[in-house]
Formats: sequence, structure tokens, C-alpha cells
Amino acid sequence: MDRRTALLLGAAAALAACAKPAPAPVGSDGKPLPQVYAIKPGDESAILYRMLDAVNVLRQSKGAPQVQLNAALIAACATHSRDMAVQNRPWHFGSDGSSPLVRVERVGYTGKLLGELISETYQTELVTLSDWMNQADTRDMVLDARATEMGFSWFQEPSGKLWWTMLLGAAV
Repeated sequence: MDRRTALLLGAAAALAACAKPAPAPVGSDGKPLPQVYAIKPGDESAILYRMLDAVNVLRQSKGAPQVQLNAALIAACATHSRDMAVQNRPWHFGSDGSSPLVRVERVGYTGKLLGELISETYQTELVTLSDWMNQADTRDMVLDARATEMGFSWFQEPSGKLWWTMLLGAAV
């Protein structure tokens, strides 16, 4: 009896491995619908360093120096990501009218701000970076050879929508 059970379980496992996964749901345009990228507590540092590593690989491939994380820039990114969610729109001005320059000054950043990248999406940080790299103006910012410091953060709504913010600066 044990041998039959083992053979049946083995056969069932083999058949399960052959089963096709369910197709991804598609929209009316025939393209796959976005899947929610759920960020769990404890994922924060992995996401932050995955983005830093990806940015530095891209910069290295273009001969730009690596950037380092800056705590003040990260704080400004976190504040702006949450504020964009409150405003329900991706844009560079805070609900109080603040610009990226004002926000980095508020958190005590002493370097020179070079630019801010923002995104509203359900996609991962690496897909968001890929989208930024597909546009000339945002790609130029990621690859700016003057940049030496980076901040990156996000806010995720209960629906799964993500508000991403990246700041690039140069230490003085």
C-alpha cells in the first residue's frame, strides 16, 4: 500500500509540473493588466539597495561615477511620495506648494540638488527605473555624471498603487 501511495503521489507531482500556468489577465487592448506589487514590511532595505545597485550598473555602463545613498535625500523622497498620494497626482510640487529644492532644504541636505524623478504605478522599482530610462530627459538625469548622491523612497496605498520618488544630488 505504501508503494502505491508513493507512486500515485509521484505521478500527481509530475502531472502538476506539466500543467500550464493560468494565463495573465489582459485588458481590452490585448496587453497584460498590471499586477499589484505588494511591498511587505521588511522589504524596504532590499528595494532601496536593489534600486541603488541598478542605478549604479546603468551609470557605470555610461562611464558615470557611482552614487551613494543620502539619508536626507531619502527623507525628502519619502515625504514627497506620501504627499503625491494625498494629492492623488504625480507632480513635482508638494501640497503646500513646495518644490524639490525647498523639500531637500527642509531635511537639511547640504549638497546641490540635480533633479527629481517621480512615478505613479503598480509596478516594481526596477520596472519604474526602466520606464525612466526609456525617456531621454529622465534617463539623462539618472546618468548625470555630476551626481554623487541619491535618495529613493515610495508610498504604497492600500490598493497597491505606488508613488515612487528619486532625488539625485551632488555633494559639495
